[in-house]
Amino acid sequence: MWVYEKKLMYPVKVEGTDCALAKMIVTAYGGPDGELGASLRYLNQRYTMPNNKLKALLTDIGTEEMAHMEMVAALVYQLTHKATRQEMEAAGMAGHFADHGKALFYVDASGNPFTVVGLGAKDDPIADLTENLAAEQKARATYNHLMELSNDKSVKDVLHFLREREVVHIQRFGEGLSQLQSEFLGDK
Repeated sequence: MWVYEKKLMYPVKVEGTDCALAKMIVTAYGGPDGELGASLRYLNQRYTMPNNKLKALLTDIGTEEMAHMEMVAALVYQLTHKATRQEMEAAGMAGHFADHGKALFYVDASGNPFTVVGLGAKDDPIADLTENLAAEQKARATYNHLMELSNDKSVKDVLHFLREREVVHIQRFGEGLSQLQSEFLGDK
């Protein structure tokens, strides 16, 4: 089905431990505007898109979001895998440590677990693509905030790459929405 290369879409090489930063970055993994939600949203919505071009768009972006999840997971792992329990506690991650040790888990920066409650699928391509534009804008804003929180150049580099990919997704969803609206308005 896919050709999987055993390398990340963009290299993630972080030296050192920073549990406090990892606690913030994990929101891009399982938070309200994170990569897990984006991939699930798009891969679900593709089934009700009215043409193959839009189905392919959602499939492509949905699978790319999975690659982004891998990159975020690599960041969080690299920032925490050498951490002591005491370092995790000092960063406010004692609850995470109690439940998961140093394993990654789909949570936001406050430790709230991932939920699908806010993921939309309306069987209305215009509504779904409009929601996707908003989701990508929120992800872009989240990456901006995370870059402001980091002083680590290697972390900021990865976050910058991810933010720029969100901008590309905004452009692609915008093109898809414009095409769909043109077709819809042209039929009337």
